Amino acid sequence: MSLQKPRLSFWQIWNMSFGFMGIQMGFALQNANASRILQTFGADVEHLSWFWLVAPITGMLVQPIIGHYSDRTWNRFGRRRPYFLVGAFLTSIGLILMPNSPMFASFLPALWVGAGMLMIMDASVNVAMEPFRALVADKLPTDQRTLGFSVQTMLIGIGAVIGSWLPYVMNNWFGFNEIAVEGEVPFSLILSFFIGATVLVGSILWTVLTTKEYPPEEQAKFDDHVDEEVKAGSIFDIFKDFANMPSTMRQLGLVQFFSWFALFSMWVFTTPALAQHVWGLSPGDRSSAEFNEAGDYVGVIFGVYNLVAAIFAMALPVIAAKVGRRMTHSICLTLGGLGLMSTVLITSPDMKWMLNISMVGVGIAWASILAMPYAILAGSIPVRKMGVYMGIFNFFITFPQIVNGVFGGPVVKYLYNGNAIFALVAAGVLLILGAISVLFVKDKDDIVHLK
Repeated sequence: MSLQKPRLSFWQIWNMSFGFMGIQMGFALQNANASRILQTFGADVEHLSWFWLVAPITGMLVQPIIGHYSDRTWNRFGRRRPYFLVGAFLTSIGLILMPNSPMFASFLPALWVGAGMLMIMDASVNVAMEPFRALVADKLPTDQRTLGFSVQTMLIGIGAVIGSWLPYVMNNWFGFNEIAVEGEVPFSLILSFFIGATVLVGSILWTVLTTKEYPPEEQAKFDDHVDEEVKAGSIFDIFKDFANMPSTMRQLGLVQFFSWFALFSMWVFTTPALAQHVWGLSPGDRSSAEFNEAGDYVGVIFGVYNLVAAIFAMALPVIAAKVGRRMTHSICLTLGGLGLMSTVLITSPDMKWMLNISMVGVGIAWASILAMPYAILAGSIPVRKMGVYMGIFNFFITFPQIVNGVFGGPVVKYLYNGNAIFALVAAGVLLILGAISVLFVKDKDDIVHLK
């Protein structure tokens, strides 16, 4: 019989996940500004989702591989921590270079350099991100995992708020000019990406220096499968693990498909949707002050939903203890869906403040998406395969984004007649479908279910 893991204090859990704050700050800068940057470099609205394909494709390839090897890694830096460091360093390079892509214009078009930096950032973020999920499951006993993933969600929210609001703050608090030379990114955005890279590296170092990992022989004491030795194995073992995934993971796959298809639509199409629907700009207007104002305000509302997520994350364990993890996630996804659908009602810059109300529901859903599926999943995975299965679970995040990336642009162009706002409405409908499907998932460790 396996031993119970020691309970950790709140601040130990905080330190363990602190690096995720920096990761999410960089991720938020990318999510809120990548479409704007790519449009500045010449990308058309209907092609944006194709450029964004690099994110889920690299995640699908990188996360299971990193999970596989991090399960089998042990050196003086630990099991997961070496991957944090490498991922942070490479992501920071991508953050610094992406908005500065025109400096490479003598070699390649700025658009392709920008897309390349987007790919580097996404691959590197995945190297750093996947082990953080596994670390929480490695270190915490079952009854603290909801708290662990909720603290991680809170830190993700804090980082995302800072990253999302930073360009707006630079322009409106420090007086940087929103207007840039056509084909170039405003200096405030370049500076924001540089700050994000610095915070990313610093926060990862904090986690590495303050958190110890259980060595393999100690970790084995907590595993229900101590008779099965973790061997070096082949990278192709990932396919065997995929085929033998727990039934809970398969059930969560449908929930994740609806959720992440919707999120991808929001990240890719919010800037053009608001520029057209709220600011009344034509699709070809990419360098005016109004376009940059719309882009900055997307950062504001993205910061709002992340701030809501950071605050609401700490309520998730309380709500889940009352109504169960599945019902909690269902309620949150429903509120997110209604929030996204409500954006169609906002039709002028004078009404832009109402977008913040819409984002409250999105923030509640985002908090739950970052915590509840992992808390539900962790109880069905053996400790010795926590890394690889957390990586494989990323398939259910990346696959819907790839589908959306391939078909989302043509759908907006031909089905919505170029009106990107309808992509946000459709995303809201999908979140509600996810809310329905999660009710059919089996949660092995659900406290309410066990009662």
